[in-house]
Amino acid sequence: MKKICLLILCACMMLPVLTMPVKCVEKKEEPQTNVLAPSAKGVYLCENTTGKVIYARNEKEKLYPASMTKMMGLLLIFESLHDGKLKWEDTVTTSEYAASMGGSQVFLEVNETMSVKDMIKSICIASANDAMVAMSEKVGGSVDGFVEMMNEKAKTLKLSNTHFANPTGLHDPDHYSCAKDMAIIARALIKEGGKELLKITSTYDAYIRENSDSKFWLVNTNKLLKQYPGVDGLKTGFTTEALSCITTTAKKDGLRLIGVVMGEPSSKVRNKEMIQLLDYGFSQYEQATLYKKGTKIETKKFENGKPATAGIVTLDDVSYVYQKGSQPKETKKEIKIDAQLPYKANKKIGTMEITMSDGYHMQVPIGVDHDVVPLNFVDIFMKTFEDIFVNS
Repeated sequence: MKKICLLILCACMMLPVLTMPVKCVEKKEEPQTNVLAPSAKGVYLCENTTGKVIYARNEKEKLYPASMTKMMGLLLIFESLHDGKLKWEDTVTTSEYAASMGGSQVFLEVNETMSVKDMIKSICIASANDAMVAMSEKVGGSVDGFVEMMNEKAKTLKLSNTHFANPTGLHDPDHYSCAKDMAIIARALIKEGGKELLKITSTYDAYIRENSDSKFWLVNTNKLLKQYPGVDGLKTGFTTEALSCITTTAKKDGLRLIGVVMGEPSSKVRNKEMIQLLDYGFSQYEQATLYKKGTKIETKKFENGKPATAGIVTLDDVSYVYQKGSQPKETKKEIKIDAQLPYKANKKIGTMEITMSDGYHMQVPIGVDHDVVPLNFVDIFMKTFEDIFVNS
């Protein structure tokens, strides 16, 4: 009986405690520091020449690229121009399918012809889907053929999270990429297109069909051209599924950066966060030249070549990017020659791999400072004779 009374007494004493309201104390998350472009689903910032990564977040996440897709198409178009398969003044005929494209367009009519130059302007400035399809049919023979070329090029560039289903970027569940891959495409496009490309992508407005009754005004979809000094490209994008995207390139004091943001809630936020990204890159990093174009690295002997020696030279300026206040030094370089004789002066015969003290690796093309040809029969006979009778 005493035990029962004791239990009842304890229960009564605990009752107020058990019935007290419980206040949930949420654990406050520590605010993230150094998060750039926080609204973007994928972010990537790198230096153009070497590809050095300056900032990245969710850079490998598969996302919809929208019209940034057209960078790959432009890369193939510029390759065709430089291979001689296509000329700026060539005319392109608009198919019924090309004319039927929705979204951004320049309202090409069925069987309308336009120069390659005006088609490229329409793609770069106005992001015209109809012009992109017309050029795809011109270069690839068909849209499907061109898309196959795009995916083959993606493999060549070693893009691990990219697959194209069309040349325009109009939504398709099987059409995706990521911020890192978009930056790789942008680097390849700038290298291939060079000044010709950037002259167009930096144009804010222009006309097509200029000398006709159908004159059409193009206005660039990239408003950063007027909002950020140094911006001269590259490609915007938007679909309902992809949201707002942009791949931007800008150059200041010799340093060219490429920035990518994907999945932004609006073009206003997209542009604001891209500016933040570029500001960070230009304020924190700078570029220096390690070797000027044509610098002689060493003299190399070629056993079966004539002449027997040649200077190994850099074919381009070799630049590197580093964080301000911590300039690295070259710690190692290795020359690898993979071409067979003959060698033409200042043409690529191999690469030089450079390691910097901050751990960064570069691979740069190298050549010879004068022609080197293989030894002919007489050369080989005389060389053998000298080795046996003169040098022995």
